[in-house]
Amino acid sequence: MKILMTGGTGLIGLCFIEQFSGYQYTVLTRNPNKTRSKLPASVALIASLDELQNLDDFDAVINLAGEPIIDKRWSDQQKNVISQSRWQITQQLVALFGRSKKPPRIFLSGSAIGIYGNRGDERLTESSDINNYDFASALCRQWEDLAMQAGAYSRVVVIRTGIVLATRGGALAKMLLPFKCCLGGRIGNGRQYMSWIHYQDHINAINYLLTAEQLSGAVNLVAPKPVINQLFTQTLAKCLHRFAIFPVPKKALQWLLGESSCLLLDSQRVIPKKLIDSGFTFSFPDLKPALANILNSSANKEVT
Repeated sequence: MKILMTGGTGLIGLCFIEQFSGYQYTVLTRNPNKTRSKLPASVALIASLDELQNLDDFDAVINLAGEPIIDKRWSDQQKNVISQSRWQITQQLVALFGRSKKPPRIFLSGSAIGIYGNRGDERLTESSDINNYDFASALCRQWEDLAMQAGAYSRVVVIRTGIVLATRGGALAKMLLPFKCCLGGRIGNGRQYMSWIHYQDHINAINYLLTAEQLSGAVNLVAPKPVINQLFTQTLAKCLHRFAIFPVPKKALQWLLGESSCLLLDSQRVIPKKLIDSGFTFSFPDLKPALANILNSSANKEVT
């Protein structure tokens, strides 16, 4: 299978390319010279989608590109950077689908469970209403709407990703140092739901969706058993043989991160109903075994 991938140097992109090395990849990257050392020699690199006239040479497109959403405070300028880094590339890809005589059979495009907004303990599936209007929700709604325009040419799946657990990047990597120093603890009141997924299940699900012809539209990429933050932090501490006794007050987090603190304080109890109903099998449906596997895996190395 010939795959065009954006965001191929991020956590998920790198893991996917390493795991499924039998595919032929072309990766979009802003700096091909710097990226060359991160990816196998067999991966072709392009610096701009303008290098492509159409997508006739590809069987699939995986669109994972986007400015990290929590690395900087959400100023108006940063919100625009976050938004345009997702929307512009997605628009360009849809235009290329339209110019293709033989378009790829599948377009997998990124999204996130932030689309659901702050929903307490409500069980959320792909059919749940999207009626929130905060930044994260609006960002994802527009991102998905743009991607779905390719539905005139191809099967489109928008992947609503939760908290991806891995030690080589993402949220867990940022949590490890304070927890190892016994400085970790619940966030806010700890009752907000965290919808997480082991990175291996995430990339396996993406691979599954490439050929799962019965699935289209929004698909939740989360483990089937979300947990509240307090249980997550307690479980992580136990796996590290540490204590989690230093809670982060809500007000302190809001002062530190500003509006983006909602990514840590909002509650989203998301269920991967479409994946479950289609027969996809999760290797790590439970949190403790998932964390134990990740923390004990010698294959996990820090992304540079």
